[in-house]
Amino acid sequence: MSRSLKAEMEMRGREDIEMGRDITPPIPPLSYSLHDSFLLSHCSACFSPLPLRPTFPHIPLPLPHLLSYCSPRCSTSDSPLHFSSAEFHLLRSYPSSFGESSDLRAALRFLYSLPASSGSVPNGRLAGLLTNRDKLLARTGYDEELVERIRDGARIMAAARKMREGHVAPEQNDFVLEEAALCLVLTNAVEVQDDSGRTLGIAVYGPSFSWINHSCSPNACYRFFLSSPPPCCSQARLRIVPGARHGLETQKESGVCSISEFSYGEMSENNGPKVVVRSIKRIKKGEEVTVAYTDLLHPKEMRQSELWSKYRFICSCRRCSSSHLTYVDHILQEVSPASRQSSSLLSGQDIYIDGAIESLTDHINDAITEYLESGESESCCKKLEDMLTQGLLYEQLGGREEKSQPVFKLHPLHYLSLNAYTTLVSAYKVRASDLLTLYSGTEEHHLEALDLSRISAAYSLLLAGATHHLFQSEPSLIASVANFWMGAGESLLTLASSSVWSIIVKRGLPATNLSYTLSKYICSKCSLMQKFRAILHHGEAQSTDLENISSEFLDCVTNITQKVWGFLIHGSQYLRVVKDPIEFSWLGTSKDSSTRDIQPHLRSSAVVSYHGDEGSFSVCEAHKCIFQVGVHCLLYGGYLACICYGRHSYLITHIQNILDPEECLINRFHETDEL
Repeated sequence: MSRSLKAEMEMRGREDIEMGRDITPPIPPLSYSLHDSFLLSHCSACFSPLPLRPTFPHIPLPLPHLLSYCSPRCSTSDSPLHFSSAEFHLLRSYPSSFGESSDLRAALRFLYSLPASSGSVPNGRLAGLLTNRDKLLARTGYDEELVERIRDGARIMAAARKMREGHVAPEQNDFVLEEAALCLVLTNAVEVQDDSGRTLGIAVYGPSFSWINHSCSPNACYRFFLSSPPPCCSQARLRIVPGARHGLETQKESGVCSISEFSYGEMSENNGPKVVVRSIKRIKKGEEVTVAYTDLLHPKEMRQSELWSKYRFICSCRRCSSSHLTYVDHILQEVSPASRQSSSLLSGQDIYIDGAIESLTDHINDAITEYLESGESESCCKKLEDMLTQGLLYEQLGGREEKSQPVFKLHPLHYLSLNAYTTLVSAYKVRASDLLTLYSGTEEHHLEALDLSRISAAYSLLLAGATHHLFQSEPSLIASVANFWMGAGESLLTLASSSVWSIIVKRGLPATNLSYTLSKYICSKCSLMQKFRAILHHGEAQSTDLENISSEFLDCVTNITQKVWGFLIHGSQYLRVVKDPIEFSWLGTSKDSSTRDIQPHLRSSAVVSYHGDEGSFSVCEAHKCIFQVGVHCLLYGGYLACICYGRHSYLITHIQNILDPEECLINRFHETDEL
């Protein structure tokens, strides 16, 4: 996307636009390329996976000179571009020490798509897109490593283009156009993800997408289509227009092309991933349309640093320009000493608080990186939970010894805490899976695996509840919240469907029938099922419904969760401090909420019964509650996903595939459960 001065370019609503509507047709890319690790496993034209071809993300392999395609059609349409753009020549001579080549290959493809007359870079633009070359190559105070990569990359590109023409090497310093194209890709390219969220490559789109500016509180998002979009999406019209403050003539004089100069009809058969922009809030006619260029769950300072490092601008959106940190940004970065007597001790000692933030960041990130690289799940769980629970002592940061040592801890909603929860969901799930694989015939190990799955589900529910708490203050977090609620629902339903529950029943614990169907346990106290079904069959979500549906959902899921939370968190040192994963009033004021000792919520009848003591709440009832919370989470996440991505998205299909086998969720939605 172009990162421009607002005085030059922006996109605005052509008309009033309701929340949850496509505001562009599927837009084909001007240029695209797979990341190197997927060149052998995915089609280079449509990005779809090739049959029986594994990915090689961690194994260094020489780059293939010839690209792979999934069909004769893809090969016929894309392979000529592979050769004509000099991409083939670049791959044949590419130095292995230079690293990832996708940005260079996308830049070569972009250059080939330009008219033959485009031999210069008028006012820093190519095809109407900002190159940002002057800013990215400015050496003073900037990223020297990036400057060198651009310079060297441009030389490699120029050499490949000369090889295509039969020349040996480019003339000295004759790389201006290549530098501009590479800077344009670095500035405008977006990462293309598949249905699972895995990043496959990059793509550059025309002005109707790339002129959409950034905001940390955006009113739109976007999604990709790797295959042909459904007819309803293909027939969508462009509902946004350029909103530059200067007139059209001034735009043209400065090298900015009108959107009308780009013909969708001519590009509709192009290969590459197509993108659709969708509203996540109501957009008034003439209101600027914005999307996020960075992670909205990062605190302000971190977002600003990333935007400046990559795009060379300082965000001045509503969220960033507020005279005081917004509630969300305050919570996302809160680290404080646990001791209430520590205020006087730390007066004038900001250096130690800064050191605590840096050290906690290093510890959390190192544990996550080690897990992602090595797969050591048990070690990861211990390191992350120790850091979340124990924090860092004042003395460890170089402070003087004191009788009452303050301990620096992350707020439970700190962005690093959220990252840790995400990793712990995965790590506990992997541990459970590994245990079942190694000891498939032992009941004790099956029960231990259930415990690990239970903790994984608890962290998943906490992650969803925590981000929803932030979402209530910052509605543009809706896409993240949708994904986390769906993840929590799937995790809880997987836990509820485990065959290990039958072992618990066999051991004589109080239980009734553990066989549930979704149709039997649809909640009678909220309209979530009806609304989800209405979207699937009749169209789009309505903004007027969202507040009521969210309120009903929270009432139901909070009520059920309170009955089973103690059961879910039993045995977890860190989760003991979380009184409620949905409703966070127990955190109290920001002054002391992150660090006070909270009595563990472990005497729920579910846990008592689970351990064989007398109690009125049976394991079967705990099982039933897990099932009910899972259904609610999955449906609510699906409802939010419909707003963000539309009812034809992969996520909605995935939800239906989970729910429909359970006695046909949609067709029997009228059946209710007495909670």
